[in-house]
Amino acid sequence: MSIGNNLKLLRKRKGFSQEDVSQKLSLHRSTYSGYENGVAQPNIENLIAFSGLFEVSVDEMLKHNFSTFEENDWLKLERSWKEKVSGSNLRILTSIVNENNEDLIELIPEKARAGYVSNFEDQYFLQDLPRFHLPFLPKDKKFRAFSIDGDSMPPLTNNAIVVGEFVEDWSLLKSHVPCIVVTKDEGIVFKFLYNQLEDARSFMLVSANPLYKPYEVRYEQVMEIWKFKAYISSEFPDAQLDNLGLSAALRDLQKDVHELTLRKI
Repeated sequence: MSIGNNLKLLRKRKGFSQEDVSQKLSLHRSTYSGYENGVAQPNIENLIAFSGLFEVSVDEMLKHNFSTFEENDWLKLERSWKEKVSGSNLRILTSIVNENNEDLIELIPEKARAGYVSNFEDQYFLQDLPRFHLPFLPKDKKFRAFSIDGDSMPPLTNNAIVVGEFVEDWSLLKSHVPCIVVTKDEGIVFKFLYNQLEDARSFMLVSANPLYKPYEVRYEQVMEIWKFKAYISSEFPDAQLDNLGLSAALRDLQKDVHELTLRKI
């Protein structure tokens, strides 16, 4: 099986000419023609670009021989990305409850972060994690807590604990929403998420700290998404007070208390 033949079939399936593909991906037509003819092999960056253009994962492009596909096979392939992002292919999520049948929140501490990426669906792994209950959270949702590291999301500090709500249908996520994203390559990250599924089959992840550059993650790399709901920290978030306008409110309150004290004297 040749990747070039698969590219040719995907292109024709989309109704594109070689010139169309070359222009869309900023490639020389001779370069792209060489890929289809087997004269050259595309690098990983080009494979990712083809994946986005043809709406097929890199894994599927390399694994399948599309010359053997019938119409039903094509339809199944074209539905696969939508099934994954919508959760219609059934995401398995293990839940643990207490003696009152209340859903408990599993905490993924820093030392368990690497293990979680490989075992997030393993019931026995989750049972060994610390767990707690937050009564103010909705009972009809699933929550999980993650210890975060670094300074990419101020005012949250290093080792703060972020509580996220499980997101089943990624396509419904709005942009500029803080999320815990579990990925194959990056592990567990906490970022502002920008939904680019319709245009690029990807998410853009952006830090609150401008020193960290935004980067793109293809949907195939994502394993779980948890939407931010709350956080726990041992440090007082001064930066957030300024953002919320609470610093001025505290100063006014301090002034009122001082004036009241003077009257009593």
